[in-house]
Amino acid sequence: MPQTPPFAAMFDSSGYNRNLYQSKEDNCGGLYYHDNNLLSGSLEALIQHLVPNVDYYPDSLIRKIAPKILQLLTEWTETFPYDFRDERMMRNLKELAQRIANGDEMYRKNVQQIIQSLIRKLASLGQYEEVLAKINATSTDRLTVLTAKPQAIQRDIITVCNDPYMLAQQLTRIELERLNYIGPEEFVQAFVQKDPLDNDKSCYADQKKTRNLEAYVEWFNRLSYLVATEICMPVKKKHRARMIEYFIDVARECFNIGNFNSLMAIISGMNMSPVSRLKKTWAKVKTAKFDILEHQMDPSSNFYNYRTALRGAAQRSLTAHSNREKIVIPFFSLLIKDIYFLNEGCANRLPNGHVNFEKFWELAKQVSEFMTWKQVECPFERDRKILQYLLTVPVFSEDALYLASYESEGPENHIEKDRWKTLRSTLLGRV
Repeated sequence: MPQTPPFAAMFDSSGYNRNLYQSKEDNCGGLYYHDNNLLSGSLEALIQHLVPNVDYYPDSLIRKIAPKILQLLTEWTETFPYDFRDERMMRNLKELAQRIANGDEMYRKNVQQIIQSLIRKLASLGQYEEVLAKINATSTDRLTVLTAKPQAIQRDIITVCNDPYMLAQQLTRIELERLNYIGPEEFVQAFVQKDPLDNDKSCYADQKKTRNLEAYVEWFNRLSYLVATEICMPVKKKHRARMIEYFIDVARECFNIGNFNSLMAIISGMNMSPVSRLKKTWAKVKTAKFDILEHQMDPSSNFYNYRTALRGAAQRSLTAHSNREKIVIPFFSLLIKDIYFLNEGCANRLPNGHVNFEKFWELAKQVSEFMTWKQVECPFERDRKILQYLLTVPVFSEDALYLASYESEGPENHIEKDRWKTLRSTLLGRV
């Protein structure tokens, strides 16, 4: 009877037994290792090595392995709960759990706990998605601001929260909450439309949703447009300059916290053309702190400065004694880009037809690191008034931003003048 080491040991380089795997290589048709790491092998050999069969685990041993199966189901439902939004998967889970629990009271209680915990997770996910839908329904274009009298516009982000540090904390709350609902399988679904090991076969009959990942990307865009809106909205130049300096302070606090996603969203909003063209406004701003932040997030050399800062935050998180020090919120679009290029740039199979495990180890490493970061509990108290404003206040569209910018500081050339006239006509009905 073949002997298989514990599951965890098989995927932990420290648990490899080189002599054992050398003999397995001959028996299984080829599994290849380097420095105790599995590099490649045929899919058939891997299946033969890992999957039990009738001779391997006869019915007489099912009760002995039931605890291991329960452990696997526990880890599966906790790490990948969204897999079970599919009715077929949930039905199969219940059927398997029933077979394990049949005739044993202790197993029955464990099975009930697994399923109840999974149902709670899925219910929480459903509630979260309902909240997102309501937020999206209430967020409309702020174009009415341009048609109203300046005196009527009293409410802006500074009147809601005049403390940049407090705003950075509330932005971090939003980031951590939305990160927490992104399932690791959503990364796979974002890039894999077909079976990664067979280009001719569909991986799933119905592709799973990536709605939480997409919602997080949409949040980044919303925050960028919110920043640009708050800067372009004031009529007076000194008020616009004050708003710019306020967001510079917010961005700096985000950097200190380890919230790189909000930091980049704020910088992105301040670098939008309708904002950057406000030269008279920027002339009144002390930009030294902003220059430092832009340097940290400089995209040159593949975001070298940012990646250095991220490694520092990750190292701090590993040795942290408080949740405040554990916070690492990566620039999400770059994380997605890294995973995408790793997936596209490395072959799933080697020239000899073996599975390229080295690629999948690296993918797993990046997603696992993300999973660790997203599970940090937010240490900052919730401020409902600030959160409500950040999530629901209407923001300008791109055209409305340009119009507000031209209304604040007039067009500088014929192209801008023509665009201004067109926008006034189409958005305000003015000639």
